[in-house]
Amino acid sequence: MATTNDLKNGMVLKLDGGQLWSVVEFQHVKPGKGGAFVRTKLKNVLSGKVVDKTFNAGTKVETATVDRRSMQFSYKDGADYVFMDTSTYDQLPINPETVGDAANYLLEGQDCTVAIYEENPLFVEMPAAVELVIEYTEPGVQGDRSTGGTKPAKLETGYEIGVPLFITTGEKIKVDTRSGEYLGRVNS
Repeated sequence: MATTNDLKNGMVLKLDGGQLWSVVEFQHVKPGKGGAFVRTKLKNVLSGKVVDKTFNAGTKVETATVDRRSMQFSYKDGADYVFMDTSTYDQLPINPETVGDAANYLLEGQDCTVAIYEENPLFVEMPAAVELVIEYTEPGVQGDRSTGGTKPAKLETGYEIGVPLFITTGEKIKVDTRSGEYLGRVNS
């Protein structure tokens, strides 16, 4: 148990009959009159739904102990993704729903963080940016400008993103895993 005064970003709370909610952001508010309160933005760990919730200051909230382990993606086994704990070398199969959008950027040997609660994987957290090779993109046409305009490009993971017109097949680029945006070329 903790109080709303102890809240931190990333903390996982157990609310509404055992549902797990991650604190995205919080703000302590002390109005001119009346009691202080805490305004929070919470994200449901399983569904990804984000809600705003207000607590009175000092209210007791139940926290969930979520174990964040550094793991490496090993291989895909049928539909499941198999991760290896880098400290114990234990292998953990995780279903595609739990892996979510991280699957778009996963390559064998990719390091990431897996959040585990009571031996059940909750979600896979990728680094903010990853470097991937472009498997295929249409060639740029003479007269295309280097500023503005994008074209679709298929990454080595099979995921498709928009890249600037001057990017060619076989180039290594940096991609933002949170938004799927092109961040720039990677010099080899």
